[in-house]
Amino acid sequence: MAGRFAPRPTRTTVRGGHVGVPAGAAAGIPRQAAGPAQVRRWVPQGPLDLGLVLGPLRRGPGDPTFRTTPDGSVWRTALTPVGPGTLRVRACGGEVLGEAWGPGAQWLLEQLPGMLGAADDPDAFVPRHRVVALARHRRPGLRLTRTGLVLESLIPSVLEQKVTTDEAYRAWRLLVRRFGQPAPGPAGAFERPMWVVPEPRAWALIPSWEWHRAGVDDKRASTILRAVRVAARLEQAVGMPAAEARARLEVVPGIGPWTSAEVVQRSHGAADAVTVGDLHLPGIVGWALARNRDADDTEMLRLLEPYAGQRHRAARLILLSGQVPGRRAPKMPRVDIGLL
Repeated sequence: MAGRFAPRPTRTTVRGGHVGVPAGAAAGIPRQAAGPAQVRRWVPQGPLDLGLVLGPLRRGPGDPTFRTTPDGSVWRTALTPVGPGTLRVRACGGEVLGEAWGPGAQWLLEQLPGMLGAADDPDAFVPRHRVVALARHRRPGLRLTRTGLVLESLIPSVLEQKVTTDEAYRAWRLLVRRFGQPAPGPAGAFERPMWVVPEPRAWALIPSWEWHRAGVDDKRASTILRAVRVAARLEQAVGMPAAEARARLEVVPGIGPWTSAEVVQRSHGAADAVTVGDLHLPGIVGWALARNRDADDTEMLRLLEPYAGQRHRAARLILLSGQVPGRRAPKMPRVDIGLL
């Protein structure tokens, strides 16, 4: 929907993947002065909302690896198996135009349909509750992305363990800008340049005091360091079914069901990988489906049983509905260990 009837993003709907993408305007189009791009055009089957599909890949409004621009484009950077790349995606009538730069350009364009939900089957989902049916009706362009990359989703998910989202987003911004590499193509020349996530070796060489300055405690930093040491093995999990991929991820100490679910939701487009162990999600699902704000993981899974095989999609639609219980206590306090 557009205009005054378009749903406004809230903290809850943003978590559900709601990222506003401008409808397109002549002003503000980035200057194309970084060499020719490789181009691919793709025609989706059915409605497609770029903001909803790619929104889960954004880690906060200041994410240096993700950007939306006034011309209606979505930009993202990635460290692909063949090197860094920048991808620009925009809708043109009934088709999608993808432009890519850098050594990873061809790989990103090959993955473009999967990234935009071509492998997803939204018709397999049958709403069982009015709130879910209404959210689906209002978001016909929702598809589950499949990036084909594990580490780029794993590291920010680890940073989000047991802290507020603001703290995690800040750490992600600081570490990527400090130790990543400039984005290939015009994105690296923006007024606020974009960056590519650091390579596994670069993560492994980050000094302890830099983790501290970014507000990352030893437990999360150690988990990331253990993960990057076996980065190649973890990336191989892309070729496995989601359940087996989660099992491989959880072999690494510090990675549990919460983190593995957050990863395969993005890397595999796993429609049934519902997040358990979350502070807020059980209460949101419980409130939306049964007006039970005190629901725990067990109750949440019971309520989502009718959506077996599609529980993650159901949870996303519930988040996108914006139905949340009112707050009864102050928000979790923000603690910046970099000031200690």
